[in-house]
Amino acid sequence: MEKEIIKRSFGTHDGSFHADEVCACALLLLYDLIDKDKIYRSRDQTTINQCEYVCDVGGIYDPKIKRFDHHQKEYNGELASAGMILLYLKNQAFMDQTLFDHLNYSLIKNVDAHDIGKTENKGYSFSQIITNFIPIDYNASAKERLSAFLKAVEFSYNHLKRMQERFFYSKKCSHKVKKAMEPNQKYLLFEESIPWLDAFFESGGESHKALFVVMPTQSHYKLRAIPPDSNSRMKVRFPLPLEWAGLHGEDLQKVSKIDGAIFCHKGRFISIWKTKEDAIKALKYVFKKAGIDYGNDL
Repeated sequence: MEKEIIKRSFGTHDGSFHADEVCACALLLLYDLIDKDKIYRSRDQTTINQCEYVCDVGGIYDPKIKRFDHHQKEYNGELASAGMILLYLKNQAFMDQTLFDHLNYSLIKNVDAHDIGKTENKGYSFSQIITNFIPIDYNASAKERLSAFLKAVEFSYNHLKRMQERFFYSKKCSHKVKKAMEPNQKYLLFEESIPWLDAFFESGGESHKALFVVMPTQSHYKLRAIPPDSNSRMKVRFPLPLEWAGLHGEDLQKVSKIDGAIFCHKGRFISIWKTKEDAIKALKYVFKKAGIDYGNDL
């Protein structure tokens, strides 16, 4: 007689583990679909058959029966188990398209690519970080390997949770960015520190005429140059003055003639000022020196 499915259980293969099944497990935990004490690592088919969710083992990809393997020759797609689970969560309405895209393009897509050997990332990737959780001793026991797997899952769970929380917070702030953009001035002024860059470009920022952002940063204010587009974040539309580059405190105060000067990055993309009034003085300095007409903007 066939044994009953263990509700809220997760099954994957034993032995070495990789970021795709680790992330798949973490995602299911994040959306409260499995229990941590019902995670099984085995290649025994009887054990696998009892699990509600099976990832990266079993030779079946069928979301209807919660089977997510990509190793069988019949499967010709480019998803590994992490991408399969992420897609499943979207299709089951646990997340919308925007969150799916964020998690996919920020992390999961590269995890899958690494697993199937198609990654172009030559640096130390998230997948390699997860691999480092594997016991160093090749003769580690099954218990030790399960413990290591669970540590990797916990690490991934916390990382994914923070990614999701950061995404939601950024979305919650997007209306404030749109409001700051409405005057269509040569700068954006914020009265609180919020994530603005993504929302700015998602709201048509590439064609907006703003060159700088003035925003609180802890107890001070920053004057930050805006990138030309969302794909050129290390570049700026207009740099801060060359004579400010790398200066601190009194040196920057002397050059700028602004008493509240604190620091200007040598890359000339950001500077810090004691107050909002100081940051606006700095902005006026930049515009006047460059001959930029800001009209009644300031």
